[in-house]
Amino acid sequence: MYPHPALLLEEERTDIKRTYLVVSDLHIGFEGELNLRGVTVDSRYSLNTMLEELRHLIKSNQLYGVILLGDVKSTIRSISKQEWNQVPEFFRILSGHASIYVVPGNHDTYVRFLIPQNINIMSVKGMVMEETLLAHGHTMPSSARASIKRIVMGHIHPVFSRCNSVINGRRIWLYLKVKREMIFPGTVGTLDIIIVPSFNKDVPMIHKRYAKSISPIINRALQHNAIEQAMAVTLDGSIVADDRNVVARLLS
Repeated sequence: MYPHPALLLEEERTDIKRTYLVVSDLHIGFEGELNLRGVTVDSRYSLNTMLEELRHLIKSNQLYGVILLGDVKSTIRSISKQEWNQVPEFFRILSGHASIYVVPGNHDTYVRFLIPQNINIMSVKGMVMEETLLAHGHTMPSSARASIKRIVMGHIHPVFSRCNSVINGRRIWLYLKVKREMIFPGTVGTLDIIIVPSFNKDVPMIHKRYAKSISPIINRALQHNAIEQAMAVTLDGSIVADDRNVVARLLS
């Protein structure tokens, strides 16, 4: 959904067609980490900005639901005071506009204590819709998912990295075509992987130190040289790399 860091997914079941918005890595409460470093940031600005953008996308596209691909909150092994206040508020407001589905990420420890009962919490291994596995990306998919055609994931916060480039540090989409057997042993063919940029525009720079906690899915593809085709695309839809080696360097 250029220029938004979000994609649309359509599902058809018995003549019922539903459209979902898929986003990842909101990291609500990330400002608390900055405050600990002595940097004062308006903790409401990021939340309100994301809510406004999401509500606009839901309304303008008449969406049935929103799928959050993990890392709704920011702290990893705890719940900050800011998250106690803002995460429930976020879900209360957003669920008034669409059905909400949450695939927990590695930052979503204890997030169940913050999520209202009307929110759908999915497996940490992801959810399957229309032959697509929707996952955060911090765990390997189950072999039971071996028949899927593609994986849509977050976790990596992909940004373009090239010194002296006008788009250095900008969020990007990554599209990979990998050897299926490297992800699902015993299968053949290729598998599409779409890496969704972080919905929170401040996350790529704030969480640089987490960037190398690479996804086991992507790590396996890199280690076994399993990427056959790759492409990096900016939020406005411009292709900035279509060479698998270039994209591999962006990932590694």
